[in-house]
Amino acid sequence: MLVDSHCHLDFPEFSETVPQVVELMLGNGVGCAVCIGVTLEDSPRVLALAEAWPSLLASIGVHPAATDVREPTTADLVRLAQHPRVIAVGETGLDYYWHKDAPEWQRERFRTHIRAARQLGKPLVVHTRDAAADTLRLLVEESAAEVGGIMHCFTETWQVAEAALDQGFYISLSGIVTFRKALIVREVAQRVPLDRLLVETDSPYLAPVPFRGKTNQPGYVKYVAEEIARLRGLSYHEVVDATTENFFRLFPEALTKVAQ
Repeated sequence: MLVDSHCHLDFPEFSETVPQVVELMLGNGVGCAVCIGVTLEDSPRVLALAEAWPSLLASIGVHPAATDVREPTTADLVRLAQHPRVIAVGETGLDYYWHKDAPEWQRERFRTHIRAARQLGKPLVVHTRDAAADTLRLLVEESAAEVGGIMHCFTETWQVAEAALDQGFYISLSGIVTFRKALIVREVAQRVPLDRLLVETDSPYLAPVPFRGKTNQPGYVKYVAEEIARLRGLSYHEVVDATTENFFRLFPEALTKVAQ
């Protein structure tokens, strides 16, 4: 079984196609996918998907680039994460690409998520874009290593990956690894210890080759695993087995939740 550690099936692109998406996902050997929360307002849709489909799990969080949304408190996140299908806190982190002035509200939002994750004992799902130094700094300052988590859709250098690994985080690679010009990501794919590697789609974004430019979906995570296997000189099944074992090591409660 393969796991898509990060997707957004509550987004409008899937409003009428979730049954078909789940069917293709299972047909491609993807037995589990995590639907990631990006605002508090949208969390009911994320939770409803995880309730409706045994192969779907959920996270709760507010994306670092989301504006004009309800600002989360630690209490909000802790309360929502009590839902039995929620396994993680996030998507959280820092995004200085969309907010080049690096606003303090974004950093405080990240701190709030880390504190909620520590209170819950649940791993984090971390987004970082053009903000690696501050992301790593806040993880240290807030003792995020106590819960660990995922550096999702990783596009940073190997040096950043090493620093995240040192804090107990796993590195998750998306369809970007199939892009021939994504040399930094492809280097990371070759160097990350196999027991700390995860795969994802970030659906509906970043569809891998041969679907680049189309709407992505969890069933396409197999192409991410195939490319990583090729880059590392491993068999596809070795990558499937390793990344799935890694996922359930990081989220041990997911084992029984997926089976329910």
